[in-house]
Amino acid sequence: MRDLLSLTQPGTRLCKHLIVSLLLAQTALLNAQTTATESQAEAAAPLPAACVSALRQKAKRAGVQPAFFDKTMATVTARPELLERLNYQPEFKLPIWDYLATLVDDERVLDGIAMLHQHSAVLEEIAATYGVDAETIVAVWGVESNYGQNTGGRDIIESLSTLSCMGRRQTFFSRELIAAIKILEAGDFERELFKGSWAGAFGQTQFMPTTFLRLAKDGDGDGKRNLITNPVDALASTAHFLRKAGWKAGQVWGFEVRLPQSGPPAAVGRKSVRDLSYWIAQGIERVDGSPLLQAPLRTTSDAALLLPSGPKGPAFLLLGNFKSIYSYNASESYGLAIAHLSDRLRGATVFTTPWPTDDAGLSRQEKRDIQTLLLARGHDIGAVDGALGSRSRAAIQLEQQRLGHDVSGRAGQKLLTALRQEARQ
Repeated sequence: MRDLLSLTQPGTRLCKHLIVSLLLAQTALLNAQTTATESQAEAAAPLPAACVSALRQKAKRAGVQPAFFDKTMATVTARPELLERLNYQPEFKLPIWDYLATLVDDERVLDGIAMLHQHSAVLEEIAATYGVDAETIVAVWGVESNYGQNTGGRDIIESLSTLSCMGRRQTFFSRELIAAIKILEAGDFERELFKGSWAGAFGQTQFMPTTFLRLAKDGDGDGKRNLITNPVDALASTAHFLRKAGWKAGQVWGFEVRLPQSGPPAAVGRKSVRDLSYWIAQGIERVDGSPLLQAPLRTTSDAALLLPSGPKGPAFLLLGNFKSIYSYNASESYGLAIAHLSDRLRGATVFTTPWPTDDAGLSRQEKRDIQTLLLARGHDIGAVDGALGSRSRAAIQLEQQRLGHDVSGRAGQKLLTALRQEARQ
């Protein structure tokens, strides 16, 4: 691509439209190569026979009938493409401003408010039973599956079988696989419904199979624990999970704070727990300037200071309930997404302190907008779905190079603004 760009310098005989044609041709080539690679990756492969045999013995010791194991595994094949997913999880890889821009956008907030109204009676009953507020429960629902709209389409048995026999953490995934087979054996739902994420999480609030066996609840009393198609069961199960994880009724997860002029104290990080009196002595205030000590907090309340983007970005004092959220998915970015969405559902605004970046992340609507603009420029990226996959990223790189931006494949506000301005001309 550097050679192509050099042809645009003064004195070249190559005209501008030819440059554009070459760029688009390269986009098509990249897309074709990507599609071919994806097709190859998606090709199923047999599971190693020795691994299946070992899993059968483990399942038998766990109480699974051998005949049921054999029936369940009879048509299962390996999906090697899942190994790439195992090494890339957005909550650990994306800048937090990108992660939250998508997960806690205005669209998800408005949809969440609608869910609070639609399920108000059920949520009131669940909150009374488990002591977890409706906004937090709905926030988990929103982040995990977009309120039941995106529960995942992977065959759970196939995914967990693959990860039990290939890649790292095989012991962990084999336990989940056996738990998944036990769920099917118990009859909570049919095999054809048993679909979810690449890692084996399923249902509207994305439980792993072992978590389902321990904590799933029959929220509506129909004798089933159907987290896949029954939102009442999913919401009740989530509330039960959070309570078992130590959730304390009537307390918040934490709040945004303001650091003193001298900068952050030495004790920083989720694990650096101190009582509230320590943070008061360090000169930390709530972001609106009010004192830290407000009911129901006490000077002895445990809290930790989180600086997810360093001392120049938003700062948060984490209280005990954040631990409960964190236990759902051991990621600080994920926990902050749940916490922030729950606050937004209560009417709070976005964080007061801006993220330390000059190229903020995109909401889902803005991602759809950028895909539409890419299509208008002739890039073959597939459907406009708000998911910037490999073909979208390849097109973004070409546009970044053409515009003189950093060629990262990451789409932010700078690229969106530039493409919008060109489209208006």
